[in-house]
Amino acid sequence: MNRIIFTLLAIILYLDTSQIRAQTAYYDADQFPLIGKASDETETRYERLPAYLKDACRPPVWDLGKNTSGLAIRFRTNSTAISAKWEVAGDNRMNHMTETGIKGVDLYTWEGYHWQPVKAGLPSGKVNEQTIISNMTSQEREYMLFLPLYDGVVSLSVGVDSSAYIKKPALPYPDTTHPILVYGTSITQGGCATRPGMSYTNILARRLNREVINLGFSGNGQLDYEIAELMATRRDASLFILDFIPNVNAKQLTEKTKPFFDILRKANPETPILFVETVIFPHSYYDKNIYGVITEKNRLLREEYEKIKREGDKNIYYLANDELIGNDGEATVDGIHFTDLGFLRFSDKLHDTIQHINIQ
Repeated sequence: MNRIIFTLLAIILYLDTSQIRAQTAYYDADQFPLIGKASDETETRYERLPAYLKDACRPPVWDLGKNTSGLAIRFRTNSTAISAKWEVAGDNRMNHMTETGIKGVDLYTWEGYHWQPVKAGLPSGKVNEQTIISNMTSQEREYMLFLPLYDGVVSLSVGVDSSAYIKKPALPYPDTTHPILVYGTSITQGGCATRPGMSYTNILARRLNREVINLGFSGNGQLDYEIAELMATRRDASLFILDFIPNVNAKQLTEKTKPFFDILRKANPETPILFVETVIFPHSYYDKNIYGVITEKNRLLREEYEKIKREGDKNIYYLANDELIGNDGEATVDGIHFTDLGFLRFSDKLHDTIQHINIQ
């Protein structure tokens, strides 16, 4: 008798699950706008660097360009549930960052005057399918789905109720007419946000309601001129942010900062350019070698900035390290890479600085 009851329950459960699955219709995300790319001339849709750089830039930079940090899909729907299917390229894992931040997706919706977090799509491996949110009222909402920070995306589909519609966005948010381009390191790429929406470039995109293009390359923000040339092609940019200090040594800094800057400035004579010092990493208060290296590189960056300013450039700006992530030591995972708290504090400082810069 118990076996019969168990079998009947299993059949009912299977039928209920099948019915639920049948109620979700999936749509290839290729049909919806993708924001956050410096160029559309990429090998596949979901990557950051144009195909022509494949043999021109250093291999680690090219490989990291396959990560989808800063990319987001925009759509609208009246569905009561939102699901996603996505396959990542590498199924990457790290010992200091959540898998949701590395290879998950992160859903936001527009609530009249700001982007409101809905819920993250948690990854289970290389191939993923998850109902992100359900039991909503059936009303049209605008959505933004942030893609993984430290993995690539092979394919992506958005699931909605089979009786609902899904369309391209009606609202022109975030504004893509004058993007901000950010060049930097692993922190810029998003290490170690717990979910994609908490990367500082994604936070800025929501707060400014403006497209922010992430050109952070983990361990490889080494002032590669090929990346400067790519950035320079964006004549529509409203601001260039250069946040590379942790990945360069003193020699690279003094030899390459000005040429990198000149590439940007030659093509964009009026576009504001913001130099950002590195934060004083919390553990450097105890590790005096690290403290010495950091403070010296910040001093050298200030020197480069002052030289350019003396030459008469009136569209350069500087953000010093004063309490960029607070001074309580609680804003990093490992003494270097930011927690969500660190990203929020850093974004606050950047946002305040941008508000005082005359951008388009």
